[in-house]
Amino acid sequence: MALTVTRFASTFGSSSALVRLMLGNSYLQQDFRALSLWRAGHFHASFFCSVASEDGGGTNNNEFQRWHNGEGTFHKSARIDPTAVVDVGAVVHSKAVLGAHAHIGSGAVVGPSVTIGHSTKIWYNVTLSNCTIGDLCVIHNGVCIGQDGFGFLVDEHGTMIKKPQLLYARIGNNVEIGANTCIDRGSWRDTIIGNHSKIDNLVQIGHNVVIGKNCLLCGQVGIAGSATIGDYVTMGGRVAVLDHVSIVSKVRLAATSCVTKDIVKPGDYGGFPAVPIQEWRRQVAMQSRISKKQNP
Repeated sequence: MALTVTRFASTFGSSSALVRLMLGNSYLQQDFRALSLWRAGHFHASFFCSVASEDGGGTNNNEFQRWHNGEGTFHKSARIDPTAVVDVGAVVHSKAVLGAHAHIGSGAVVGPSVTIGHSTKIWYNVTLSNCTIGDLCVIHNGVCIGQDGFGFLVDEHGTMIKKPQLLYARIGNNVEIGANTCIDRGSWRDTIIGNHSKIDNLVQIGHNVVIGKNCLLCGQVGIAGSATIGDYVTMGGRVAVLDHVSIVSKVRLAATSCVTKDIVKPGDYGGFPAVPIQEWRRQVAMQSRISKKQNP
């Protein structure tokens, strides 16, 4: 059967001509299905690569190569330390920089304007663009860093116009970022995450946000654009911070709190809007007493 296919291919001059013949001939279709899976798969791949190059719609992969340590794909203009690992299925784009012992997991995409420090681990399906990531960081599955922030203007005609997002997201050293967290790039200043800060899963950090060192952000925290967070700040689950709000260092926020104005004194806060924790507890106790009186 292999000999028959070879003869037909030589007769008609190309694999694409052979395929067109086989689509119209049931006898040849039956014979072709008798080929091994490997031969059929090899023929299928060769055929479609040929078509892509003929019609101009295929991607020119001449600039991309296989990395020796992990079999991932990298652009030849990328700067990758020889000790770095790029797992199969990962892509490192042009002019990206990978430090010593960096590890890029399968499915991750490292964009053209990305620098990754030494010994940093990028897990599966992470997308990085317009950002720098420091040394000894851990970026968990599905994280997106450096995409455009949510910024729009309304012109005199009432039309929404996108505000340019042209700056970077800069992640410090020893930072850990949980799965499916998103950190936007800056528009008027870089988005910054300080050294040794730890961020849980499903956290949203808007453009131009600055977060200090040794901060702890629990799951589903949302920080709107241009907020400024000091050092050693802890945010419980589902804390919300409004845009342009400033929080001084050494503040702890109870879960589900909402910060609507600047916090200028260190301490514990809670509630909506967030107030000092003792005041919030008094509010909760008072509401409970009122509710009991109204509904004995």
